[in-house]
Amino acid sequence: MKIRLATNEDRASILAIIEPIISAGETYALDSKMGSADALNYWLGADKTTFVAENDGEILGTYYIRTNQTGGGSHVCNCGYMTSAHATGKGVARTMCQHSIDYAKSAGYLAMQFNFVVSTNHRAVLLWQSQGFEVVGKLPQAFKHPSQGYVDALVMFRTLDDNQHSKSP
Repeated sequence: MKIRLATNEDRASILAIIEPIISAGETYALDSKMGSADALNYWLGADKTTFVAENDGEILGTYYIRTNQTGGGSHVCNCGYMTSAHATGKGVARTMCQHSIDYAKSAGYLAMQFNFVVSTNHRAVLLWQSQGFEVVGKLPQAFKHPSQGYVDALVMFRTLDDNQHSKSP
C-alpha cells in the first residue's frame, strides 16, 4: 500500500469514500445531508493536507492532517480518516494512522489530538488506542447517532514522542 498526497485527479475517488460515510451520519459530526461539493471542500480544505492510500492504483482510504489550534496550540495536530467500505478491516486505517504520525513528527508537531471520536465507533477507538492514543476526555451525549440516539464523544490524545504517549509535551 502506498500513501501519497491527494491530487485533483483523486477527487472522484475521495468522494466515493467520504460521501457514504458522511451521509450515514454515524462517525463524523458533519451534516449528513452535505452535498458532494461541500464534502470535498471540507475534506480538501486549505487548512488541511490530504493524503490517499492506494493499492494497485485503487484508492482505499484517505486522511487529512491539520493544525488543531492556532497560536499557543499550534504544536498539536488533528487528523480525520476514512476508508472505503470494501477495504474495512484490511489495515488501511492503521497504515494511514502510522503514516500520519510519521508525517506529523516530520512537520514538527509534538502531539496529535482527535477532538471528537464517536464512542460507538468501537473499531476506531480500539485502533487509536493500539496506536498509543488515550482517552483524555469524554463529552457526554455530544453526538446524535442516527440509530443509537445521543452517545458520548471522546477526546483522544498522544504525544509524538514514542516514549510518552499521553504526557503533555
